[in-house]
Amino acid sequence: MEKSNKKWLTALILSFSILGCWGLHRFYVGKTGTAIAMLLTCGGCGFWAFYDFIMIILGKFTDAEGKLIQR
Repeated sequence: MEKSNKKWLTALILSFSILGCWGLHRFYVGKTGTAIAMLLTCGGCGFWAFYDFIMIILGKFTDAEGKLIQR
């Protein structure tokens, strides 16, 4: 699978901060639709934001083109 040109550390920091509940890390990787959904639900009451944080740490999070965001 191809590797994204988005920075892993940037996505991790955005998802870990309070901005993660607002979906800023999803805006960063180009997933605008789900980022807006996160914004409206406060990160799925935190669960969705936490899931994304774990997926980013594990290197399983993808950008809008389906490319992995890895270290």
